Amino acid sequence: MTLPSLTHNKKDISRSLRLFKYLQPYWATIAAGLLFLVTSSLAGLAFPEMLGRLIDASKQDNMRSINVTGLILLGLLTIQSISSFFRTFLFVKAAEKALATLRQTIYNHLIQLPMHFFLTRRVGELNSRISSDITLLQETFTTTLAEFIRQLLTIVGGLIFLMLTSINLTIFMLAILPVMVIVAVIFGHSIRHFSKKVQDQIAASSTVVEETLQGIFSVKAFANEFREMRRYRERTDEAANIGIQNGKYRAALSSFVIMGIFGALVAVIWRGAIIGLDTGKLFSFVLYSVFIGSSIGSLTEIYASLQKSIGATENLFAILDEPAEPLLPVSSIAPEDILQGNISFRNVSFSYPGREDIPVLKKMSLHVNANQKVALVGPSGAGKSTIVSLLLRLYDTSGGHVYFDNKDSHQFPLSALRSQMATVPQDVFLFGGTILENIAYGKEDATEDEIIEAAKKANAWEFIERLPMGLHTIVGERGMQLSGGQRQRIAIARAVLKEPRILILDEATSALDAESEKLVQDALNKLMEGRTSIVIAHRLATIRQADKIIVIDKGTIVEEGTHHELVNIDYGLYRNLCEMQFTQ
Repeated sequence: MTLPSLTHNKKDISRSLRLFKYLQPYWATIAAGLLFLVTSSLAGLAFPEMLGRLIDASKQDNMRSINVTGLILLGLLTIQSISSFFRTFLFVKAAEKALATLRQTIYNHLIQLPMHFFLTRRVGELNSRISSDITLLQETFTTTLAEFIRQLLTIVGGLIFLMLTSINLTIFMLAILPVMVIVAVIFGHSIRHFSKKVQDQIAASSTVVEETLQGIFSVKAFANEFREMRRYRERTDEAANIGIQNGKYRAALSSFVIMGIFGALVAVIWRGAIIGLDTGKLFSFVLYSVFIGSSIGSLTEIYASLQKSIGATENLFAILDEPAEPLLPVSSIAPEDILQGNISFRNVSFSYPGREDIPVLKKMSLHVNANQKVALVGPSGAGKSTIVSLLLRLYDTSGGHVYFDNKDSHQFPLSALRSQMATVPQDVFLFGGTILENIAYGKEDATEDEIIEAAKKANAWEFIERLPMGLHTIVGERGMQLSGGQRQRIAIARAVLKEPRILILDEATSALDAESEKLVQDALNKLMEGRTSIVIAHRLATIRQADKIIVIDKGTIVEEGTHHELVNIDYGLYRNLCEMQFTQ
């Protein structure tokens, strides 16, 4: 085992200082808490001295001195009690506000990160960072830091009193201290390492819970309950094993400190008896030694807790250090940023991050006029959904450019660009609240009348008004209380309410039965009127009336034209796809 490097310690200090910036707005509260902390510590430090005087007074049978000393001790106890209350309250107040700010900062940053960040992260792990890791910091801010300062004050103040009593005996007592400090630092480094690994395993186990509950239908449909139980057991057992290793180091550190403390006390009493200290002074000296020893012992636990917190901050700041998208609230859109609906791809190439050697789009060029209805057709994996992601600038192109109204997409503010587009996907995600809240997600300040009108245009009002709670019906987790067709129509109502300039339909009817598809398709036809529409479709019957059909295969455009033009191309891919669907 080696001492931690200077560079590593500098990183720890840097992270700690960065963490403390969240406490800066509450310095007045913290300063008041520190004042009460110092008062409480000084009152506690005066106890051994006054108890020593009380013993000396009792030996001299001086009743006046005994009574005065007793009253002083009572006053010190009162001061310490009141100061401890306000110290704890003020530190908790500042810490809770700082942690609320930290939680908000982490969440706000997380939600603004680009899509490629989420490709390699799992929801359960990220959720654990915001919950478990910050819970560790909560203990640090509310209790550990205050205890750390209090124990330091006790050690420094106790040493001053010891030196005033007997410098020689103090030097003798402190001979073991450097050894204890070095051992504490070495063990603390190992404790921090294991604590970080425990947090990682807890995050992994949270991921299992999140995935299992989100996919509970699949778990039960495939009778995989015991498989998931085994997976969770493996993760939690691993966390427990690492925690046990961590506990072994902490136990060894505590044992060493206890042995050192009590060994030092025995030596101090022996040495004090030899040099002939007064009974009261020796008693005070021993009490101060106990105070200092217990404070040093507590520091090892506090140091271990701080190391755990530093381990947690590594994960949190790793998220904060990820570059976020340049997003701004959209209250109004500048005239020069208002879309007319013209779209151009010019020699666009793209590969997903981490898979740069696998091109998804290859120097693709296409043009869509304003108010045109354009369908994207092709086999699975051809690159259709990738085109949608590039339109929304969820990813940036690897080569070439995307233009809106002959203006590079990067010249538009990202939030303004996305706010003028709406997507109706195949797998609709609904939030677990009410139907009203889900439709209003398209326009935050929409009135209930506007929401009802949007629901009518989406052919959703006919089933909504039959529900006992109407718009205020809870849709359940991911909208599971509703059928597929109902979820789709709510998603369409959301898009209607947004009034987008560009509408993107990503296989919006492919998973529906015939009756639902007719209702949804009718709603989509209304929604597409008067705006640029990009339709991704596997069911080719739904796009026969498209103004233009673009056929994509292996990241390139292989055919382009109307339905009538494309079906007349001998051996054409579109014609082949149509024959496979319409002859079945």
